[in-house]
Formats: sequence, structure tokens, C-alpha cells
Amino acid sequence: MRAKDKPPARVYRAVHGRREIPLDPQHEIALSEHLKNSYDREALVELYGRFALGDGSFDSMMRRVIWRAVAKTFGNGVTIGSGVGFRHLETFEIGNGVFIGAQAYLQGRFDGTFVIGDMAWLGPQSFLDARDLIIEERVGWGPGAKVLGSQHTGLPLEVPVIQTDLEVKPVRVHAWADIGTGAIVLPGVTVGKGSVVGAGAVVIEDVDPFAVVGGVPARFLRWRDGYHPPGAKRKHAGRS
Repeated sequence: MRAKDKPPARVYRAVHGRREIPLDPQHEIALSEHLKNSYDREALVELYGRFALGDGSFDSMMRRVIWRAVAKTFGNGVTIGSGVGFRHLETFEIGNGVFIGAQAYLQGRFDGTFVIGDMAWLGPQSFLDARDLIIEERVGWGPGAKVLGSQHTGLPLEVPVIQTDLEVKPVRVHAWADIGTGAIVLPGVTVGKGSVVGAGAVVIEDVDPFAVVGGVPARFLRWRDGYHPPGAKRKHAGRS
């Protein structure tokens, strides 16, 4: 199809990013508190399995109830899709209005840090190595996008790589950033405020605020429309 024959793009008003955050009903909060006081963490995680895969409103409510009972902090108006898995939920800090899409997997660590800020949107089938990860408010995380916060040192050479020490490096995704579908953010990376990571990109170094990056490995493409960086324009998104 020639470019001139393509139908025009259609623009729709954003839904998640503009919605008001409802307060969770008191009966739901009370049930969560009751379960927290009645069962240990292992029993609550086991109970979660009964409601993990359902798409109905009751299953959805029970996922929230159990997360609130186990997580370090848990906000109002959270959506947890069917098939969402996790490890070390007790370390999670979940903000208000967070959306976690179906079949996402969030892998925490017993001594880790995992924060999801208000109104963040995590797409279906996302994978988050959440051992030292902070995602700030109103971040968009595309379906299937991944973040890795750890890697094997590979030393010494005389043993298989998977037997070498695991090094955890903090990953920070600042407010308003948007991570494209299928992108991969590697250990130790900071993604700047309001930046855009293109679909399928592999991010190996820090991304400047309001930069647009893409490719494998990700490279600076341009500044977002309307943004005028202080000082001389750089040809790449360097470390901040």
C-alpha cells in the first residue's frame, strides 16, 4: 500500500492516565485485615492461587485483598490481572491506581526493594526483576517489556556462569517515562523522567529525561517534541 493510500491515524482520549482513583470499599479492606491477622504469609500466597486465574470481579477483588494483606504497602484502585505471578510480595510497595496486566511476573527478593508509583501501567506479560527496582508515578510499561536487575559476574572462568555470584544493580524508571512493547532494560540503568524507550529496544545505559531512544543497543534518536534541553544538544543519551 502506498503511503498516500493509507488511512489516517485515529486519536483517542487516554483512559488509564486520566481516570480518577476510587477508594477501595471498607469491606474489602476489612477482609484484607482479617486475613492478615488470621493467616501467615505462606498460607496467604497459597490462597492467592485459588483466585489467580479468574477474570471475574470476585477473583479480581480477592487478588487485591491478598496483595494488601501481604505487601509492604498497597494503594487504592489497583488492578491485578489474571495470571499475575510474583515472588516476595512482602517487599512490594504498590501505589494508588496501579494497573498490572495479565500474566505479568514480578520477581522480588527477600531483602529487596520494589516500588510501583501511583498510576503506573504495566502491560500484560511483562517481566520485572524487582530485586532493587523503583518505578515512579505514571510510568507506562509496554506489554512484554522486561527489566533485569541482576546478572552473574561470570568469574571465575573455571566454573559455569550460573555458578558464579549474582550481582544486583538498582534500576530506576523516573516519572512519566514510557517503555515500549518488548523493550528490555538492563541492570544498573536509570530511565529519565518523561523519556520514551522504543519498542524492542535494549537499554544498556542511562536515558536522559525527555529523550527518545530506540534500537539494539538503544541509542538516542531525538528529544521529545516541545522539549528544549539546557546547553548544547548532545548526539546521544548519556548517563545522568
